[in-house]
Amino acid sequence: MKLSKSEEQLMQYIWKQEQAFMNDLLEMYPDPKPASSTVATLLKRMKDKGFIDYETFGRSRRYYPLVEKSDYFSKHINTLIKKYFDNSPSTFASFFTKETDLTDVELMELRQIVELELKNRQS
Repeated sequence: MKLSKSEEQLMQYIWKQEQAFMNDLLEMYPDPKPASSTVATLLKRMKDKGFIDYETFGRSRRYYPLVEKSDYFSKHINTLIKKYFDNSPSTFASFFTKETDLTDVELMELRQIVELELKNRQS
């Protein structure tokens, strides 16, 4: 299941806080902040989709993620690769390295990440 753009923004705040009350989440939004009823609706939809849950403290709810950020984005990157890059991670990597404004330092960091992953897989 997928989050809408506004749900994904809110989910980013929940991932960052790890657990948060409504007021905590509202404070994280830039001005102009959405209405609390709007955020409450988003939270309900996200709970219904299985992305978050909450604990009740009196009349307040503390929300927390049920889905790890890395799992969510891994799924979406894999979908992107399948849909736009003919299911070829190397085509995606080639596009990413050529079409983004990566510095030489960032390219070297990517190389180190790939080399470390290869080393770990050989162990």
